[in-house]
Amino acid sequence: MELYGSTRSRVARNHALICPDSFVRAALPGWTKTQGIILIAPVLGARFTQYLAVMEPGAIAGPAAPGVERFVYVLEGTIKHSFGSKRTLDAGGYLFVPAGTQITLEAQTAARLNIFEKPFVSLPGCSAPAPVVGREQDIQGAPFMGDPDALLQTLLPDQPAFDLAVNLFRFRPGAALPLVEIHVMEHGLLMLAGRGVYRLGDSWYPVQAGDVIWMASFCPQWFVAMGKEQAGYLYYKDVNRDPLGSKA
Repeated sequence: MELYGSTRSRVARNHALICPDSFVRAALPGWTKTQGIILIAPVLGARFTQYLAVMEPGAIAGPAAPGVERFVYVLEGTIKHSFGSKRTLDAGGYLFVPAGTQITLEAQTAARLNIFEKPFVSLPGCSAPAPVVGREQDIQGAPFMGDPDALLQTLLPDQPAFDLAVNLFRFRPGAALPLVEIHVMEHGLLMLAGRGVYRLGDSWYPVQAGDVIWMASFCPQWFVAMGKEQAGYLYYKDVNRDPLGSKA
């Protein structure tokens, strides 16, 4: 039993660990029959937003704000959307909605979604990205830097039109990132399975399924999977834009 007033959650200058015992639900503006859990937002210091949407059957998503693109990943349940030939998505399904694109989204069953949103940053001479619908089950994992125990699934096309990337990382027990990463890209991350230890800055945090992590630009970061089951996480990063030219 946890002691009253204790939590693994931590908020620092360049990173945060938000654990489920700290989640607070509130209504999502523009959504019906939905409770939201805002996990990462600009008031924290981030340049994007990450939140969970907990939808009742029949709930309808509100639109993203003007100029904002949205990535939806289904954690539980079934949702119906208005883009493409396959109009429903189950757990592991995902949908990228470009800024200014109108796509309806309705819960067919009780559903839980992880959503990333950011202001779209255009690239001169490059058309805006198109909507994307997919399933993680259809994407083969590639060994990360040659390690077959750390598999990376890339969910969005690696094309200059996209100013964000969303990936899945799966680690067998004992597998780890091969280096302490320090880079200009910012991350939002949701642990989907297993457990491990995440280094953020000069701190080391035990993490497990359900935890959320924010990593600011140039925050030192490293992960090792621990325990007896595979660990996995979904993560966002900003890509393909000149840091001097980006205003997002």
